[in-house]
Amino acid sequence: MRGTTAFPVLTAEEAAELIPHGAMVAFSGFTPAGSAKAVPQALARRARQLHDEGTPFQIRVLTGASTGASLDDALAEVNAISWRAPYQSSSLLRKQINEGRVAFVDMHLSHLPQSVLFGFFGKVDVAVIEATEVTPDGRVYLTTSVGASPTFLQVADKVIFEVNRRQARRISDMADITIPKPPPYRNALDLDHPLQRIGKNYARVDPEKIVGIVETDRPDELGGFTPSDETSRAIAEHVVRFLLDELAAHRIPMEFLPLQSGVGNVANAVLEGLGDNPDIPDFLMYTEVFQSAAFKLMQRGRLRGASTCALTLSPGEMREFVSQLDFFAPRIVLRPQEISNNPAVVRQLGVIAMNTALEFDLFGHVNSTHVCGSTIMNGVGGSGDFARNAYLSIFMCPSIAKDGKISTVVPMCTHVDQNEHSVQVLVTEQGLADLRGLAPEERATRIISQCAHPMYRDYLYRYVRDAGSAHIPHDLSRCFELHQNLLQHGSMLPAATPRRAAC
Repeated sequence: MRGTTAFPVLTAEEAAELIPHGAMVAFSGFTPAGSAKAVPQALARRARQLHDEGTPFQIRVLTGASTGASLDDALAEVNAISWRAPYQSSSLLRKQINEGRVAFVDMHLSHLPQSVLFGFFGKVDVAVIEATEVTPDGRVYLTTSVGASPTFLQVADKVIFEVNRRQARRISDMADITIPKPPPYRNALDLDHPLQRIGKNYARVDPEKIVGIVETDRPDELGGFTPSDETSRAIAEHVVRFLLDELAAHRIPMEFLPLQSGVGNVANAVLEGLGDNPDIPDFLMYTEVFQSAAFKLMQRGRLRGASTCALTLSPGEMREFVSQLDFFAPRIVLRPQEISNNPAVVRQLGVIAMNTALEFDLFGHVNSTHVCGSTIMNGVGGSGDFARNAYLSIFMCPSIAKDGKISTVVPMCTHVDQNEHSVQVLVTEQGLADLRGLAPEERATRIISQCAHPMYRDYLYRYVRDAGSAHIPHDLSRCFELHQNLLQHGSMLPAATPRRAAC
């Protein structure tokens, strides 16, 4: 096996035996791209066996972001996770977090490597990292994501590699890996263009820490996106029209600005809409995920290049990607998340950030994470890294959910991830609210008229009118009335038929 014969070759089960109960384990992966697969599955089997014998077994889990079914789902299914950071998208793990069975730390993804490096979470006992090659002198060639793996390799006491023969070795040629010096010796990043390279195409590890290599042959566990629907296409049309108006007003240069796009069907639809409009110039991306729409736009020549942290492509797209590596390799840079999500670079490059929300309120605060203020969905992810520092910060969501039983435009957000000072533009299928330069009451009027669904507009107008005079007019006795209606009657509409919602 290329470059790995200097290290013991283990089965996944043998590797799992090296991880004790209570260990902090850092796994590779940023989304399911590049996520460890074989060892966490073996850990899950071991946990099930130990639990059947009456022996406790749980671990603390660190990753770059979300992972695939072989990691979060497999370990959650056997109650093998006691603590988790910084982001997840597993429905089973989410349930355990919301039941209080798993402690979850939700945090900005750019903050994670520094937090790990300085021991904020305690000692990292073991790192389990997917790679295509590990050389005897400690050069590590990663697969379809970089994430926080370079930092995990630096701080972990022991390292286990999953050397995945399914992943193309040439993918690591796109990597540009550097770990900034710790404060106060951290230099400014010399990054003036999304495709500029400032590091090396491999990560480093002390060979003495490597306890074994597990050979695998598995694709990333990524599914495809659902086709754009009428709502997401309408959101995309509003965003495209807004950016065209900004171009015409010379507030965006004619060569355009780099784009960041969050994960999901709405974000995918917006990228498709931008690519389909001939008046939008060919553009670059400085983002954290390279997903389906970006892949297709690059094939068409509309996307000139992309800096990213992960290749979040479906299995079919990944096969096509690998077959065309001569085309894609010069156009893509894979970076660690502390660089791909670095606020200083986002500000310097003038990134246009486009992210999705669960709900937003009348004054521009955005809730990206919690339903009814208490039940977490996935986490804040990288949206805050980009939103606070973007040239333009855009948040998008449908105006209603659950066939109109939920309004995503509410008097006050039950949880705030992005405050009014970081949010410039809000979009639903109803329209777009440009909030720049508007005082709070003007914001409320603009948001209601442009973004709220017609069935909720009268209620929202009355709320502002009845709240009285203040810089930010709120009636604290009623600001969560819509959410209370949902809890009590199954719908936010005041005249709802009594039925309790699962909130």
